[in-house]
Amino acid sequence: APLLAPYSYTEQNLDIPRQGPSWAQPLGTDTLGRDMLSRTIVGSRISLGIGFAAVALGTVIGTVLGLVAGYFGGWIDLAVSRLLDIVLGFPPLVLAIFFLAIFNTSKGYSGKSFLLVSLAIGIIITPTTARIVRGSVLSIRNLQYIEAAVSIGNPSLWVMLRHVLPNVAAPIIVIASIQIGNAILAEAALSFLSLGIADASHPSWGAMLQDMRSVWQQAWWTAVVPGAAISVAVLAFNLFGDALRDVLDPRLRQGS
Repeated sequence: APLLAPYSYTEQNLDIPRQGPSWAQPLGTDTLGRDMLSRTIVGSRISLGIGFAAVALGTVIGTVLGLVAGYFGGWIDLAVSRLLDIVLGFPPLVLAIFFLAIFNTSKGYSGKSFLLVSLAIGIIITPTTARIVRGSVLSIRNLQYIEAAVSIGNPSLWVMLRHVLPNVAAPIIVIASIQIGNAILAEAALSFLSLGIADASHPSWGAMLQDMRSVWQQAWWTAVVPGAAISVAVLAFNLFGDALRDVLDPRLRQGS
C-alpha cells in the first residue's frame, strides 16, 4: 500500500484542510490535510486483512462443526445445532461487540488485537457456514461410496477428510467468498464504533468514517470516499461469490 499511495498517509498539511477533489488530491483531503486517496489505499490493509482472516477462521470452525454434526448425527448433531441456534439468537454486531468487550481489544494496532477482532467476526459468520456444510454432508452421508469406505474399516476421521470433505468443498468455497463482504462490513462497523484495531497511524475505512463524521456536511467527500471503498469491496466479493457458484455448482452448469 505505501508503494501505491501517492502521498504519505500520515503526513499532515494544515494549509489545505478539507480541500475538495483536485488534480493534486483526486479524492480531497481530511480535516488535517491528509490525502484521502493515500489513506483509503493504506486503510485497505486492515479492512481487507481482517475480512480475509475472519472468513478463514469462521470457515474452518464452521466446516469442522458442520462436518461433525452432519456425519455423526444423533446427539452430536443436536448439540451442535443448538449451539449454532444460540449464536444466531444474538444480533451479529452485538455479539461481536460483546466478545471484544470481554477481551478489551480496543487498545490500538497489534497482532493480538488483530487476531481477536478477526475471531470475533469469524464467530458471527460461523453458523452460516456450519449449516451449509451440515446440509451438504447430510445429502451425501448415506451414499454408496461413503458406506463402502466405512464398511472396509476406515476410521471416521479418515472418511470425513478423504471422502466427505472433498465432495462438499464447492459450497464451502462459495459461501467463504461471499462471507468476505460481510466480514468487511462488520469490521467497518466495529471500527466506526471505535472497537476495531485502527488508530491514527493505521487507518481503516470504518475508522475514516468515524473520524470525519463531524464534517460530513462541510466536506462530503470525507464520507463518500471510505463509504464507496466499502461498497465496492463488498459488491466485488459478492459478485465473485456468485460467479464461483455458477462455475462450481454442477446443476447450474448443466442448465447452461
